[in-house]
Amino acid sequence: MSPEVIQGGNFSDQRGTISYVNDFSFNNIERFYIITNSDENPIRAWQGHKLDSKNFYCVSGSFKIHFVKIDSWENPSKDLTIETVEVSEFDSKIVYIPAGYANAVESLEKNSKLISFSTLPLSNVKEDDTRYPVDYWELNE
Repeated sequence: MSPEVIQGGNFSDQRGTISYVNDFSFNNIERFYIITNSDENPIRAWQGHKLDSKNFYCVSGSFKIHFVKIDSWENPSKDLTIETVEVSEFDSKIVYIPAGYANAVESLEKNSKLISFSTLPLSNVKEDDTRYPVDYWELNE
C-alpha cells in the first residue's frame, strides 16, 4: 500500500460546525493517542514501523507530517525521498501512512494537537518500533 490522504469536509450552520472524514474506516484501528509537541521541540522524529500503519488527524493548530519509505531497517539510506503533507484543524483530512515507513510530525503552531490512530495492539509495539535520530533525514524548511 501507499500513503494517501483521505479527504473529509466541514459542515456549518447556525448550531456550529461538524468536521468529518466519512471515507475513513475504523476496521483495523486498535488504539489512538493525541500528540502535542513541546514548544522547545516542535519535531517528533523519526519513528519507523514495520507492522503498524498510522492515520493522522489534526484536532487543533497545524502540522507537517513527513514520511519516508524505509529501504533497510538496519541501515536505511540517508538519500530517501521525504514526502510531506500539511494538515490543519480547518482542513478535515486523515493522512494514512502504511507499515514500512518512518514518520516525523512537526508542529507549526503552539498547542497543536494531532490524533494518531494505530493498527497494532500496544502489546506488539516493542517488536515494531524503530527509531532514528531527529536529524537522520534532513527536513527542508
